[in-house]
Amino acid sequence: MSKTFIVGISGGSGSGKTSFINQLKKSFSEKEICFVSQDDYYRPQEEQEVDEKGVTNYDLPKSINKKEFCRDLQKLMDGEIVERPEYTFNNDHAETKMLTFHPAPIIIVEGLFIYHYKKVNKLLDLKIFVNAKPNLKIIRRIKRDKIERNYPLDDVLYRYENHVLPSFEKYIQPYISQCDLVINNNEDFDMGLEVLKGYLKSRL
Repeated sequence: MSKTFIVGISGGSGSGKTSFINQLKKSFSEKEICFVSQDDYYRPQEEQEVDEKGVTNYDLPKSINKKEFCRDLQKLMDGEIVERPEYTFNNDHAETKMLTFHPAPIIIVEGLFIYHYKKVNKLLDLKIFVNAKPNLKIIRRIKRDKIERNYPLDDVLYRYENHVLPSFEKYIQPYISQCDLVINNNEDFDMGLEVLKGYLKSRL
């Protein structure tokens, strides 16, 4: 296989990364692009750090099994198929399924800390940052965590103030200046999506 083109997509929680990537997926086949999410590499709950109030903090770089994340990314670059169980964010109602990642000419790596991880950062040929106003991000976070992950509202707000925001300011926001394309998703990301789609199709 010729050299794989690696694209990173990051942004703060609630910026719209997942929606952006889901729309991007519709324009490409698995043979063209492989999508890998950092979210599928969270460590088990018992290995996560707990804050002074006894609340588990999932918004730290060490919350992710970076070693396995880097290992599987390298496997895909070497032309190997990777299998990994989907992470369900401790939602008892979610059914865990096995995910299969196939090597492709383009790999898109998505996650909060992909630019903070030096080994991953060095592999990236194109860096994208999905951005949004702080008030919009917290509204989206509330909707997602309450509905999809079954978290109480008080818990969502506590985590945002004490975990999410400090993590964004320390581990995510500083890398905006390194990115090749910043997509502001305050109303929609349609134009940014079209720009990226056009560029990736030209690469293929």
